Amino acid sequence: MLVGAARTTPARADTARRNRTGTCRGEQRKGRSAMVGEGTRAVRAGLPEPVKHEPTLPGPVFAAHFHLPGDPTGPYAYGRDENPTWTHLERAVGELEAPGRKVETLVFASGMAAISAALFSQVGAGDIVVLPNDGYQVLPLVREQLTAYGVEVRTAPTAGNAQLDVLEGAKLLWIETPSNPGLDVCDVRAMVTAAHAQGTLVAVDNTLSTPLGQRPLELGADLSVASDTKGLTGHGDILIGHVTGSDPQLMAAVRRWRKIVGAIPGPMEAWLAHRSLATLHLRNDRQTANALAVAEALRGHNGVSGLRYPGLPDDPSHKIASEQMRRYGSVLSFTLPSRARAEAFLRSLSLVEDATSFGGVRSTAERRGRWGGDAVPEGFIRFSAGAEDTDDLVADVLRALSDTAGD
Repeated sequence: MLVGAARTTPARADTARRNRTGTCRGEQRKGRSAMVGEGTRAVRAGLPEPVKHEPTLPGPVFAAHFHLPGDPTGPYAYGRDENPTWTHLERAVGELEAPGRKVETLVFASGMAAISAALFSQVGAGDIVVLPNDGYQVLPLVREQLTAYGVEVRTAPTAGNAQLDVLEGAKLLWIETPSNPGLDVCDVRAMVTAAHAQGTLVAVDNTLSTPLGQRPLELGADLSVASDTKGLTGHGDILIGHVTGSDPQLMAAVRRWRKIVGAIPGPMEAWLAHRSLATLHLRNDRQTANALAVAEALRGHNGVSGLRYPGLPDDPSHKIASEQMRRYGSVLSFTLPSRARAEAFLRSLSLVEDATSFGGVRSTAERRGRWGGDAVPEGFIRFSAGAEDTDDLVADVLRALSDTAGD
């Protein structure tokens, strides 16, 4: 597991006079904090300098406008453009995405708002975009909208770096690794190298991994995008997303898109997201351990087929995942013999909620085929391991399988 960080926390007294790209007192401490561990980084990320009698993490700022006499200088003027609560969260996520590097993060009202901003801010009529054909379920809708705007969209599977086969002339390559829900993995470094050789931008949907599981910018990607509704915040109580990049021009376009569309998070959601980061490493470690334990318990189990988890040594994705991921994540998938068996299994679980999200502290699972759109069998289960005691979670899964063996 790699370690290395640069803490870029701003001084509260400097906040009002900094601009988006300016330096602040916290940035001067980069050298001293360059080697802190990722747990320490997660706990401290984005916090302002301590000020006597003020909270460690300032509460949410609810403001549509700010005092602005004279010329409109400084960072905070109108609530659709900037908010101090966003600033703390954006710096925190940036520190996790690319420790020690100068990057910019922008937060959005949801993961789809972030995905849309990353795509639609970079391409226009006549451009070519390459998407995975086995990615997030809403991507087909994105494809329809891109096509309506005059963008040519090509698709290919995630596994085997197959998107490279249709990459020629593309403006942007969109990678989702591990893919959702199939958990295939592509070689991000190889994809980036091939894309950049022909001038193609690369954006990576990092939702399943979070920055503690995988850092796309360190692997060469231009943009790292995620639905932080899932694992990054991990409590299933907010919708939020982000885009991070190091190229000022790319990020300026993303910022402009956010301003035009107005897909901004509420201050309370941003504050809750920042608060949740302090336990990210603890949640990730337990969830990854639980996912691996459940996957191992399912190996060879009667009635279970198509088991996928990148952390299993015999998984098709294991080799590449091990070269580019720090943690294998909370999500595994498997198939039961029929829709009826899958639904009975889900009803029989005691510790696992039948819900469509993933990455939370409470385990969730669903029969993914109920939505349509995913090329999966009727009995396909996407399972997200939470933070329960490992033995309890494994026992619950095995008991549910046993109780429904005749269904």
